[in-house]
Amino acid sequence: MKQVRIPAVFMRGGTSKAVMFHARDLPRERDAWAPIFRAAIGADDPSGRQLDGMGGGVSSLSKVCVIGPPSRSDADVDYTFAQIGVTDDAVDYAGNCGNMSSAIGPFAIDEGLVPPPADGRAIVRIHNTNTQKIIVARFPLDGSEAAVDGTMALDGVAGTGAPIRLEFMAPGGARTGKLLPTGRPIDELNIPGLGHIAASLVDAANPCVFVAAEALGCSGIEMPAAIEVNATLQANLEAIRSAASVAMGLARDLDEAARIKSVPKVAMVAAPREAITFAGVKLGPADMDISVRMISVGQAHRAVPLTGALCLAVATRLAGTIPAACAKGLSADASAIRIAQPSGITHVDARVMPETANSPAHAEYAAVYRTSRRLFEGRVLVRGAAAG
Repeated sequence: MKQVRIPAVFMRGGTSKAVMFHARDLPRERDAWAPIFRAAIGADDPSGRQLDGMGGGVSSLSKVCVIGPPSRSDADVDYTFAQIGVTDDAVDYAGNCGNMSSAIGPFAIDEGLVPPPADGRAIVRIHNTNTQKIIVARFPLDGSEAAVDGTMALDGVAGTGAPIRLEFMAPGGARTGKLLPTGRPIDELNIPGLGHIAASLVDAANPCVFVAAEALGCSGIEMPAAIEVNATLQANLEAIRSAASVAMGLARDLDEAARIKSVPKVAMVAAPREAITFAGVKLGPADMDISVRMISVGQAHRAVPLTGALCLAVATRLAGTIPAACAKGLSADASAIRIAQPSGITHVDARVMPETANSPAHAEYAAVYRTSRRLFEGRVLVRGAAAG
């Protein structure tokens, strides 16, 4: 059977990469997308290498983005994100990818979906269909195309690039409708074999569950490889994630939670301390406001996922949460929150209006700077059966 050729672009967004499709080039029925995405990325690879597709063998490199005309009047484009399984055949639309969100504005300009402004400063309003939230991307142009060259360095990415500011507007309740889905800054999760574990369940940009690293016998500065070979720790983190999923209302029971792997993300957090990055750079307590090790779809991230970083930023601004306690040295009016992760420091910002007698706490925005680059454009080939 002949392979089917589908127009596509391969892009890096932040510390992730994805195959980018126009909605117009895919079947109208979304149920028909999954076989195409699996074939394009090389999902369900027992070796975990995805050699028969465009994926890179880790969750941050196993992604698909679909961009099309806006379905809302306050947006310029619609954007749907799909997380593709590496060793399984999952095609998960449960959450957004913040890193790949940084590639959507440049894609929209370069593909002619949004006209380039005359002043050379693009503003693209992105409607993420996964979370029903608006993301505003601001970035410079080089002529009529998104600029690539610039002086911004991004830990985990070689070289420098043009900065892209992403503003996640009103990020609270991205999946559950509530910034604090249980209404509490700390919950006690009953975990088999561990007992009651204190956790902060926060839904901003993407749902996350934060636990103190020391509660799991960890330091919060472990490298991803050390986390992934620790079967007991992996099992405990997955049990915490599943219990949090039920508590947040994302799943009806633990069985359903086990099938919804991409949310919530689970993270161990710790107060500032000395750490070594992948590049061998030594970080001191004065270089950071909080340290995090984040896991999603069973893998420890080499660089904190962007939506996870945004959720963590919001959580540090929420009184009474575990992240707020870890980042107790953070000034309330600080313009940036410095998150230490295996690849270095991620700078984010968030503004949270505190709870009052008349209203719960509300996240006004969470913002971050990233870089992005178009890597390849042409056609991705998928087996004919996959394209249906």
